Amino acid sequence: MFFSLPSVSDATDTPAAPRTPDVRFRLRIRQGEHIAIGPGKVALLEAIQEHGSISAAARSLGMSYRRAWLLIDELNHALASPATSSEQGGQRGGGSALTPVGEALIRLYRSIEQEAHRACADRIDALTALLKP
Repeated sequence: MFFSLPSVSDATDTPAAPRTPDVRFRLRIRQGEHIAIGPGKVALLEAIQEHGSISAAARSLGMSYRRAWLLIDELNHALASPATSSEQGGQRGGGSALTPVGEALIRLYRSIEQEAHRACADRIDALTALLKP
């Protein structure tokens, strides 16, 4: 991979804009050696909900169909009831949709993230204040 560094004149011509830290909670629930629920699987479920198929969801996230299918298969096997339902391709091309379990999984996961962020807001502010401007 090739990238170029800014020239000295670039650095003196325009002042750098202050960067706002990007703080994220990365909750993962492991089951044995596998991540049963995590940020990537939740993002994939959200993309399936938006696009209506695993292949379109995978494309939107920049991943291969095989990788997306394996993640959904692993998730569905980890859950008591599957998070997605799929139809085989045909004249209309098939597709995937979230089950009520999949919808609940997204809702619960995102609410945990939001609640954790709210509960830790003061400490996050103190921690990010230690960063260079």
